[in-house]
Amino acid sequence: MLNRVHHSSIICSDYKKSKAFYTEILGLEIIREIYRKERQSYKLDLALNGEYVIELFSFPSPPPRPSRPEGTGLRHLAFEVDNLKSEIERLQNNNIICEPMRLDVTTNKYFTFFADPDNLPIELYEK
Repeated sequence: MLNRVHHSSIICSDYKKSKAFYTEILGLEIIREIYRKERQSYKLDLALNGEYVIELFSFPSPPPRPSRPEGTGLRHLAFEVDNLKSEIERLQNNNIICEPMRLDVTTNKYFTFFADPDNLPIELYEK
């Protein structure tokens, strides 16, 4: 029986840029950072509100992730927020472009999308 989602993994093309994005802009907390010399790879474990949520990996020359057209597989990451408008403003102040807010007609909640440094779609969904 499954209990919960343990974490998601992301492979980035520019480790320093992605580390700054996920920690300084999105505010995820660093649990541990490891450099694996044999793989020429960093592994950064990140938490949200003290809960482990993302492994950020770097590898030499990873192929780009196609985002358009959408393909099979993981589509996006989604984070819940209390105030979507203030989060959009905060992201825009950090030069992050957000799509216009949309209303989920099923839940009557607002959401938006933006992209990480490697164009991985990230959704913010209002609580």
